[in-house]
Amino acid sequence: MENLGLNKIREMYLRFFESKGHLRLPSFSLVPKQDKSLLLINAGMAPLKPYFTGLQVPPRKRVTTCQKCIRTGDIENVGKTSRHGTFFEMLGNFSFGDYFKDEVIPWAWEFITEVMKLPKNKLYVTIYLDDDEAYDIWTKKTDIDPSRIFRLGKEDNFWEHGAGPCGPCSEIHFDKVGMKINSAEEFVKAGDEDKVVELWNLVFTQFDKDEDGNYNKLPNPNIDTGMGLERMATVMQGKDSIFEVDTIQNILKEICKISKKQYGVDRNFDVSLRVVTDHIRSITFMISDEILPSNEGRGYVLRRLLRRAAVHGKSLGIEGAFLYELTDVVINNSFENYPELKQKSSYIKKIIKLEEERFDETIDSGMSILDSYMKDIEDKKEKNLSGKKAFKLYDTYGFPIELTEEILEKNNIGIELEDFEEEMQKQRQRARSAREETNYMGSEDTILNKIPLDIDTKFDGYTKLELDSKVKIIVKNEGMVSELSKGDSGVIVTEVTPFYAEMGGQVGDTGVIYNDKFKAEVLNCKNNVAGKILHFVKIIHGKVNVDDTVSLSVDEIRRNNIRKNHTATHILDEALRKVLGPHVHQSGSYVDDKRLRFDFNHFEPVSYEQLFKIEKLVNKIAMEAYSVKTDIMSLDEAKKSGAIALFDEKYKEKVRVVSVGHFSRELCGGTHVSNSGKIGLFKIISESGVASGIRRIEAVTGKYALEYIEAKSDILKNIADKFKCSEKEILHKLDILMEEQKHRQIEIEQLKSKLAGNSEADILNSEKNMGDIKVFTGILNEVDGNALRDLADRIRDKYEKSVIVLGSNVDGKVKLLAMASKAAVKDGIHCGKIIKEIAVICGGGGGGRPDMAQAGGKLPEKLEEAIDKSLSIIQNTVK
Repeated sequence: MENLGLNKIREMYLRFFESKGHLRLPSFSLVPKQDKSLLLINAGMAPLKPYFTGLQVPPRKRVTTCQKCIRTGDIENVGKTSRHGTFFEMLGNFSFGDYFKDEVIPWAWEFITEVMKLPKNKLYVTIYLDDDEAYDIWTKKTDIDPSRIFRLGKEDNFWEHGAGPCGPCSEIHFDKVGMKINSAEEFVKAGDEDKVVELWNLVFTQFDKDEDGNYNKLPNPNIDTGMGLERMATVMQGKDSIFEVDTIQNILKEICKISKKQYGVDRNFDVSLRVVTDHIRSITFMISDEILPSNEGRGYVLRRLLRRAAVHGKSLGIEGAFLYELTDVVINNSFENYPELKQKSSYIKKIIKLEEERFDETIDSGMSILDSYMKDIEDKKEKNLSGKKAFKLYDTYGFPIELTEEILEKNNIGIELEDFEEEMQKQRQRARSAREETNYMGSEDTILNKIPLDIDTKFDGYTKLELDSKVKIIVKNEGMVSELSKGDSGVIVTEVTPFYAEMGGQVGDTGVIYNDKFKAEVLNCKNNVAGKILHFVKIIHGKVNVDDTVSLSVDEIRRNNIRKNHTATHILDEALRKVLGPHVHQSGSYVDDKRLRFDFNHFEPVSYEQLFKIEKLVNKIAMEAYSVKTDIMSLDEAKKSGAIALFDEKYKEKVRVVSVGHFSRELCGGTHVSNSGKIGLFKIISESGVASGIRRIEAVTGKYALEYIEAKSDILKNIADKFKCSEKEILHKLDILMEEQKHRQIEIEQLKSKLAGNSEADILNSEKNMGDIKVFTGILNEVDGNALRDLADRIRDKYEKSVIVLGSNVDGKVKLLAMASKAAVKDGIHCGKIIKEIAVICGGGGGGRPDMAQAGGKLPEKLEEAIDKSLSIIQNTVK
């Protein structure tokens, strides 16, 4: 048995199935597309659901992939065991109504025994109880010893998920210890004891389970297989743990180096080393797929993993941010199969470092809170920390429960784990509720997605804005109908259309569909899940029927404005990279006829100077009137040409590459102007942050840019008119006015201070002696907080033991201030408590230190009552 590296095994698997006529697809993103039932891709078949359900036509009927996956259901076990991990790679080969058991079983045996060269006397196979077909194929088309095949029940060897496609499975297992198993019962026991490990699951999707529980045969059964790459690597490398596999061990060794800890010496340290090793893989891959830390959804999963890893790093004695430095070893071990990792390495590092530094402040707070919890337990002579408090540490501050347990254990304190688990269960329920419920396999069960796949709709609107076609499908009120009449709203599907369907950030076209019998307004145009182009219409007059020949006409003015904005986004994208740096890439966009919106990754607000440079560069490219050219080529050719992929077109055989002269070159399926000069003027109207590390620019082009500038010009003209000066003199006029304002403000402050000073004698005359403390009070008008403080300071400085309480009515609002000398504070005076109590009387609130406190209020008519109350508070204090 050859010792094979993880990367080598992956390549051998994919090549093997390519030799069997499979199309190799690169891994899909961890972010599910058109599947609201999943937060993150968690299985190799998950991104292929639309092909299995028939909602989309696969690029080939035979496909093989190595899919990156994230699962966090067992996150509490990660690090404690040798096999649990949140990130893993799943190898799979799939048939969409092509081959079935006769082919896949012999292929699986061939790969395992001839390519991987695993000894046959260490392999076992399981099949479903009554799957005689699978048994016959195993015994007749492979040379496995029949005594090594065991029949198991539904729990082990039947794959189903409620109603929908399902079927039996057959699994290949490896015997780790070299034992002879004679029965299914012995086999199950060996599996429970981890003596036998599952390598590969072959799922035979041959039934459709209906709502009544009946298993109806599928006319075209499918094959879905899954082989855990890391698990296969442990077997091929003779390891007991996924953390000892070559590529993963390289990460673990780097963590040992940073932490100066040796693996395999201390169990607690080993747990932390494994957690950091696993989590940094997940973190790196998630950020490379545009997931950013946040407090909800998949962003919360990322934040949780990152914080958990950071806490375990601290328990290993690692100071400060360190996770971002580990991305290099993750990337270096995986970039050959996932080139996007290397392309985005600086971006990944930046996001992790920012989040680590932010969390570093939080974790110190968490440790402080845990210390306070432990002190409280000690003071109350209790024995356990409540589960709710432990959960708060876990959920808010990222403390793993095992770390909290460890710290508590050192201080001889227990923990109420049942209550903690109850809180965890509530959180899981909230997470499930947050995800939109969908039917089986995440497909939207609407009539628009049930349009037959053999109905072909073709877009022919890049150069044409009007053409004739035939109506193939009409939908009204969630049903397919034969006609629509005046006043009806519905959906029309034609054989060919010039209408662009909303996609890639570009809105759908509007216009009209008509013939001599009817006219319909096209309100929107979208794709269904299978890519069929849907015209959302309202019938203006007449009636349209299925099979009618109709004319389709796009609103040309609107389309042209959309084209301008779309081409401008391409130029803007490249301009951002040139001004801000190569780390910039698109994180989303929206293009309609009136404006464009462009989201991109960047870590700080774009300065005015940078925005000016960006805008100037875009206008320069527009004014140089570069030809905008579209080339159709293969994905590989597009990559070699330097084209930037902005959205997921990578699985199409041919892609469109849009070039603006030599300045910009991007993959894009949208519509564009033929020459950059047609954009006209480009004007940025706003720049803002929309998420951590994501900025947004909104801009306008053409006539809308002119209207925007004209509106600004009108504002300037109105300002000039009011200032009675020319537009050129506005700034000079403002400087003069601001200087005048400044002088007037100084005069006002001086007058207020003088006014307060004039009141000083009255306040001194209010002296009351309470014990040996002198108390002064007063109510003033239009004296602000600063002047009150100055006045109180002067009075306090005159007497060793004094308290001053002042109030003022300023523009109908209350200002309150209390001040005490050090000697008065030593005698028990607390200004913060005085102010807190009297502010309530004036409809406000406030507080402060023992020697000085302030507050505001909104009931000036209550000032006298509040000041009187302060006297009684002071009297009670000095008794």
